Amino acid sequence: MNLRIILMEAGATDAHVEEVLARVHKLGCTGQRVTGAQRLAVSVTGNLAGIDPAHLARWPGVADVVPMSRSFKLVSRVVKVDDTVVRLEGPGRVGHFGGGKFGVVAGPCAVESREQVLAAAQAVKEAGACALRGGAYKPRTSPYSFQGLKEEGLALLAEAREKTGLPVVTEVVDTATLEVVARHADMLQIGARNMQNFALLEAVGSTRKPVMLKRGQSATIQEFLMAAEYIIKNGNQQVVLVERGIRTFETMTRNTLDLASIPLIKRLTHLPIIADPSHGTGDWRLILPLARAALAVGADGMIVEVHPDPEKALSDGPQSLTPDRFAETMQSLRQIGSAIGVEIS
Repeated sequence: MNLRIILMEAGATDAHVEEVLARVHKLGCTGQRVTGAQRLAVSVTGNLAGIDPAHLARWPGVADVVPMSRSFKLVSRVVKVDDTVVRLEGPGRVGHFGGGKFGVVAGPCAVESREQVLAAAQAVKEAGACALRGGAYKPRTSPYSFQGLKEEGLALLAEAREKTGLPVVTEVVDTATLEVVARHADMLQIGARNMQNFALLEAVGSTRKPVMLKRGQSATIQEFLMAAEYIIKNGNQQVVLVERGIRTFETMTRNTLDLASIPLIKRLTHLPIIADPSHGTGDWRLILPLARAALAVGADGMIVEVHPDPEKALSDGPQSLTPDRFAETMQSLRQIGSAIGVEIS
């Protein structure tokens, strides 16, 4: 199985693209349209060993045929030069990741009660977040830790969306619960532990809902991008990457937030990437400086934990901001954003 990219001419029409897709299908291969601001392209996967690239290049509307040797292909800037902008739409607020905007997703690590999630949702909305995060299904290291309210938690997130207008981001942990989570969520989160759950990646790739993919605790950048490739290969190009910190020898922080990965990944891929300073540090006192740094190095947003009463949180209290501290963080980010021409939302 290999891949080639068919680059379309500047004046290529939709009819040209459809004809290329039809011809690709007749060859026994799979074609996928890739739409960019600067050009159109078609990715071709399948057994291409006996197919002459010069033959493909003579098709109407085709400018060039480029073989892809890099292991991550569809996420590469070779396929799509301009940035992908992922739109997250709720009943009362729309978030954007990429395209000069810094989208902020905020809320509690886990949905614990109706009172808690509604208070958190209202607080992060007032401070300017573009979406509400909250876990209904919680994969935990210890089987004795709080595992989430599951479907009850999803219903509470849906109520919070209705009352605040914020779109909801929540984690899906397996293929068995994907359907029910997708009915309630506006964006599906793949957690660090599931970054290489390939069956789940393929399944969310078929939902056509925006996906937030977190980097695994010990994953290399190439492994991270290959995980995104699984989603996009199944047709879903609405993927937001999350640098959430990796496991190193350091023990004074929960993880090591790899800020260098952000500009590097932005050079390699057209997908937006955001930072998670909560998991990246494990300490609410470090969130503000790391959030500022993420914005400065080019991140397209952040996801951060906010709890009305962190000391009583059932999970991740030490790395959760209070509503007041979150509002202060947003104000600081807006000051930096105004100086560098980035809109904070």
